[in-house]
Amino acid sequence: MNTVQAITQILKTEGVEQVSCFPSNSLIEELAKANIRPVMFRHERGALMAADGFSRISDREQFGVALTQSGPGAENSMGGIAQAFSDNVPILYLPAGPPLSDYAIRPNFSAVRTFQTVSTYAEAITHPDQTTNVMRRAFHHLRNGRPGPVIVEIPADVSQRELSSDRINYRPPARSRQRPDLDHIEQAVDLLLKAEKPVIWAGMGVLFAGATRVLKELVETTGTPVFCTMGGKSAFDERHPLSLGAGSGATTLPARRWIQDSDLLFAVGTSLTRTPYGQPIPDGKVIIHNTESLEDINKDYTVEIGLPGDARLTLEEVLEVVRSRGCQPADVTAEIAALKAEWLQEWQPLLTSDEVPLNTYRVIGDIVNTLDLENSIVTHDAGAPRDSILPFYPATVPHSYIGWGKTTHLGFGIPLMIGAKLAQPDKFCLNFMGDGAFGMSGLDIETAVRSNAPITTVVLNNGGMATYPGGTPTARQRFGTTEMTGDYAQIAEGLGATGLVVTQPDEMAAALRQAQQLNAEGQTVLIDVHSNMEARRSRP
Repeated sequence: MNTVQAITQILKTEGVEQVSCFPSNSLIEELAKANIRPVMFRHERGALMAADGFSRISDREQFGVALTQSGPGAENSMGGIAQAFSDNVPILYLPAGPPLSDYAIRPNFSAVRTFQTVSTYAEAITHPDQTTNVMRRAFHHLRNGRPGPVIVEIPADVSQRELSSDRINYRPPARSRQRPDLDHIEQAVDLLLKAEKPVIWAGMGVLFAGATRVLKELVETTGTPVFCTMGGKSAFDERHPLSLGAGSGATTLPARRWIQDSDLLFAVGTSLTRTPYGQPIPDGKVIIHNTESLEDINKDYTVEIGLPGDARLTLEEVLEVVRSRGCQPADVTAEIAALKAEWLQEWQPLLTSDEVPLNTYRVIGDIVNTLDLENSIVTHDAGAPRDSILPFYPATVPHSYIGWGKTTHLGFGIPLMIGAKLAQPDKFCLNFMGDGAFGMSGLDIETAVRSNAPITTVVLNNGGMATYPGGTPTARQRFGTTEMTGDYAQIAEGLGATGLVVTQPDEMAAALRQAQQLNAEGQTVLIDVHSNMEARRSRP
């Protein structure tokens, strides 16, 4: 048994059923022989992003796995690795590497050495007999501690060398869930129950921990409203009367008001990282902070009580202490409902607009009203699509919306959604993107077709880079720098998908219904929406 055969056996033991890849790696053939499906993307970055999407839909027991060749293949993976690292998503990356004798010789590229700043653990297999130990350490780090990319590099010469024994003594490492100190739990509950206007700030760690049920119980027991971060969106049902909604840099009026006015913020399953793509937290608040990553506590904000540990175990401990106090839940639902009604009334003219070309918010309104919310998975892309759709699309069940973007890579939505579809093939999967983002990953529409992962892509075809013209008016007016053209429905047809064109507002809902039917029949769909660039400036 050689090294790649041993890795294949370990991945089989770990329950891996498919990997994303491009363009070559000695593992691909061995995995296929073991009936582990390789899904070939059109570029390395897409393969990494699909692994990311797979991991976001799973828990911290199953992970997206990506393979690339050495050298330029590994170099092109940087964007996918960096995005997963910034968003704290565990993925396993298995790049080929140069022969050991050439590791230190330029221009040979080592992913382990180069990507240390964007991975939570990285190691090269320098001898075949190290394979079991290296892979065990890799899966331990995927399941425990700060979530993020784990890299195992396989040098070309080591990949084909024989192990000293054909027997692989490998047992999957367990997930070790940690609980906070009970005294700190008691102190946190004291602060929570004494607060005049507390808010719960729920992050993606709630989803990874499977903590949505216990979060709902705590919310209803205390009457504390919930705001979900971009990554945490769908951790709490936004139809619930105590939901404030979710946000990136843009959010709902109830969320904005509560975040600004609250005296205590209970952050659960979140790094509380300051980012231009998130809601700012004003100074002077009492903060209780739960996260698995001890180094995130007191990183960007002064924290009164740190609760390092698993989000579900932490919430269970907090709920038990709260119930022992016999507290009465606060009644703030009427205040939240009034703010939500005010906010939606203000935006209703855009959500129902009959403008031609279509207003972005009319497209979003039809998406919300047409989709089966509990049986769909939706994501945005970077830029204006993210900030437009995220506050308005009501996430319901866990993972019904995938929020992402601390570093916000254009084009992430298509491969991300292919990975999500591979993880949840029975769900209707839709990504919402601009024409600039389509240029970064549009060819992976063909990947969705070829891999039988039918998704729907909604492209806002407004003829330009809508987020950027404000900073370059001369370049745009004199040279057309941010303008672009394309018949994206025709491109989709050329890639084997079904292309639908929407030019009138009353065509949007019908196109979405047709897309759902076509996806159910196994066809990938792109909806080319002729939209305007004025939505952000048309608000009443």
